[in-house]
This record gives sequence, structure tokens and C-alpha cells, in this order.
Amino acid sequence: MDQRERRELADFLRSRRERITPADVGLPAGPRRRTPGLRREEVAQLAFISAEYYARLEQGRAPHPSREVLAQLTRALRLTEAERDHLLRLAGAPPEPPGPSREVRPSIVDLLRRMPDAAAVVLSATYEVLAWNDLAAALMEDFSALPRRDRNLVRRAYLGPHRHGRRLYGLSDADDFARTAARHLRAAAARYPDDAEVRSLVGELLAGSEEFARLWAAHDVADRPTFCGTFAHPLVGPVPVRGDVLDLTDRDQRVLIYSAVPGSPSEEALRLLSVIGTQSMGVPG
Repeated sequence: MDQRERRELADFLRSRRERITPADVGLPAGPRRRTPGLRREEVAQLAFISAEYYARLEQGRAPHPSREVLAQLTRALRLTEAERDHLLRLAGAPPEPPGPSREVRPSIVDLLRRMPDAAAVVLSATYEVLAWNDLAAALMEDFSALPRRDRNLVRRAYLGPHRHGRRLYGLSDADDFARTAARHLRAAAARYPDDAEVRSLVGELLAGSEEFARLWAAHDVADRPTFCGTFAHPLVGPVPVRGDVLDLTDRDQRVLIYSAVPGSPSEEALRLLSVIGTQSMGVPG
């Protein structure tokens, strides 16, 4: 770190220290406390580092702190995730990319429930179905009845029982869907190069699908904003739909929404499916 970077790190540490009271961390306030927040030696005690070293950090005189020290300071100063990432960057240690997020915000789950006329699912960066509404379960399949492994749509598209005909859920644009999913997976693998699950999924697809291997070798990461096509449903027949994608950039997730043109036979078909639900569906995957 150069002197400017040391100064930025020192100022940030001081600002975080001064906002925490002794009561926040279970320490007695004690008499004659002249500084706001914690004392330097108190932070050092909480972080299990020497008071002298922490003082040098706040004075901009310490050498590059290790990741272990930064992790201990994160806990001691009760940093948020965003503050932790900022601390790591200031210290010249960019945060290690985590694996793809599988946690869906409750507000997004509620949004899916509030769309009774559209089939909607939340996909992870690797196309794992993380959340869905009732109509999506009726139109596609009951994801709650599947183990987590079988909820991955890239795996289903290239390695599922209908992979040779590529008719995932009877979709007329299943080939386009599969190609787009492979491109997204290529980009996800670059974002999470050290994630074991991503590497395992890619390896499985490369070993099991020649078509996926060809697409992977092309290094194509082009995106496509919408999906449109027709579901061939075993109970209500063909259901032409419009597809839209909403990106949840903070979680690296996508909301895939299938809806019908208002007043169309497809809209009536979706309404019928919302009544039928997933009872005795037998929808092929």
C-alpha cells in the first residue's frame, strides 16, 4: 500500500471504531472516556491483535494487514458485508468472490406470489430454480417434489431424459433456451472461478453433452433479454407465452416471467392451469 492508501484505511478504521459504544460490545464504559466510541486498545482486544499494531494501522504506519487480521477487524468493528468488502479493497485485498447466491429476498418471493396470471421462477447464476409461484409449478413442473440437483435447468436441458429432442417442458424454443443458458453459465464460471459447485456442474456437462462442449469451446457469453415460445402442456395443450427476464444484480439472480397476451386462448389456458394446479400433472421434464 502507498501512503494515500494507508491514510484511507486509517480513516475508515477510525470512523468505524468511533461509532461503536462499549455497551455495543459488552465492555464497561469506565470513567474519563474522552473519545467517542471504542478506544484503540479495546478494538485490538476484540480483534485479538496487539494494541501497538492497531494504533499503527490508524496512524497509517503499519505494513499490509493479512486477510486473517482483516477478518478479525471485521468482527471486532461489526462491519456490514459492504463495509467488509470496502475494508478489503482499502487494504489491497479484494474480496474473494463467493459462490452463486441461493438466497432469494423475501420481497421477491412475495412478488412471485402476487403474479397469479404469470408463471415466474427465480434462477441462480447457474440456472438453478430457487423460487417459483404456483402457476410456474403447474405450467412447468412441481419443483418442490424434486431434489435440488434436478432443479438445475442447464442440467435438465443437456442431460435430462428429453435432451436429444431438446423439448424441455415441451418448449418450442427449448434449443434457444439451452444455448442461452450455456452462455450464461460460461459467464458465471468466470465470475466464480473457485466455486466447487460451478466447476462440478461445468465438468459434468462437458463430459455428458457434446453439444454443450461445442458451445463451451466457442466462449460465447452473449445475452438475450427475453424468452418467447410455446409450452406443449399435456392437459391444456399448446400455450404460447411471452418471456421476460428481470435481473437481480445484487444477488446475481434472474426472475424469468412467462405471460400470455391478454384476451388470448393462452391466457385462458393459464387461468385453467391456475385452477388445476399440480394435481396429477405428470408434466414431462
